[in-house]
Formats: sequence, structure tokens, C-alpha cells
Amino acid sequence: MSCSSLPNYTLTNHALLEMQRRGLTEADVTTVLEAPEQSEEIRPGRCVYQCRLNWGDPSKTYLLRVFVDIDRDPPEVVTLYRTSKIQKYWR
Repeated sequence: MSCSSLPNYTLTNHALLEMQRRGLTEADVTTVLEAPEQSEEIRPGRCVYQCRLNWGDPSKTYLLRVFVDIDRDPPEVVTLYRTSKIQKYWR
């Protein structure tokens, strides 16, 4: 399976809780999954999609990482987070 863009997906309960806890929106998820800057299969059936996005005032660039089980129909967003450690995860 390949980690191609995902126009259709579902959010798990865990992903919804993490979005709320971390102040992320479904629009943020959609931005990453429809046009990821990078994607990688981290184990069979699970991909991580990531994009650099700006947040805050003043604006700061963060990496939003979205973990998706692609071996389901529709694919399921498992969890997501943003990090300032872009260099650590950028390939």
C-alpha cells in the first residue's frame, strides 16, 4: 500500500480527543491529508503524513504529523500532533 493523499478518511475517538486537547481542527487534518508535503509508511498499514504549517501570533512554523491506518476502508486517522522539532522528522 502506498501513502498517497487521502481525500476521504474517518477520525477515531482517540484522534478527536487529541485534536481537542492539542487545539487542532479537522481543517488542519484535511490540509495535511489532501496535500501532504511528506508521507512515509512507518509500518505495514500505517502511514504518517506531515506538513509545515504556521500557527500563533507572531506566526511560527510547526510540523503537523498525522498518523493514519491506511489498511482500512475508509482510512482512519489514529492520532496527530504538531511539533516545533521540524528537523527531527523532516526527511
